[in-house]
Amino acid sequence: MTRMSITNTPETATIEDAPLVSRILTRAFDDDPMMRWFFPDDASREESLGRYFTTLFTRQYVHHGVCERTASAASFWVAPEAGAKAVPDAGTIEELRAILGDRAGLFGEAVGAAAAHTPQEPHWYLALIGADPAAQGQGHGAALLRSGLAKADATGLPAYLESSKPSNLPLYEHFGFRVRAEVPLPGGGPVLWGMWREPLRPAGA
Repeated sequence: MTRMSITNTPETATIEDAPLVSRILTRAFDDDPMMRWFFPDDASREESLGRYFTTLFTRQYVHHGVCERTASAASFWVAPEAGAKAVPDAGTIEELRAILGDRAGLFGEAVGAAAAHTPQEPHWYLALIGADPAAQGQGHGAALLRSGLAKADATGLPAYLESSKPSNLPLYEHFGFRVRAEVPLPGGGPVLWGMWREPLRPAGA
């Protein structure tokens, strides 16, 4: 019991955690509809996902996001004031294009489609959250979700996320999110659900 409480405690993820964070997210997103659409080859998906998440973490979110981890889960949040900085720079985009190969065009179209539905109101954005399936049911993902939402609530601001996995929607709804948009991704991709959560108390309360 003591060990579980320790490993479930969210910690700030640093650049040194990149191998762990990448490994966790690679396992967490192996069956995600959008990731399988971006990386359809079963034989190379694990390697490609590892490179993809390493690039996002080390070049983007660890510098401009609020990144946390437990022993078996990781999350990347973007605070409202960091939104512009969290956009991938040219070098990151080139790395992602190399990883995605002939799916890079579809990836760009998907990002554009999602961006068109991003709320304009100030909010905390949950860019990524995932838990190793081997640790399912141990509360790792929930601990990170609560930690991020507590930060949003402390500022009196709402939170927003996108999910392409229907089975995750009830979990997010349990934490107060509601579906705000359904976005069929271009090129025959999966549906992306945009979900919005109002703060537990308004700003200034």
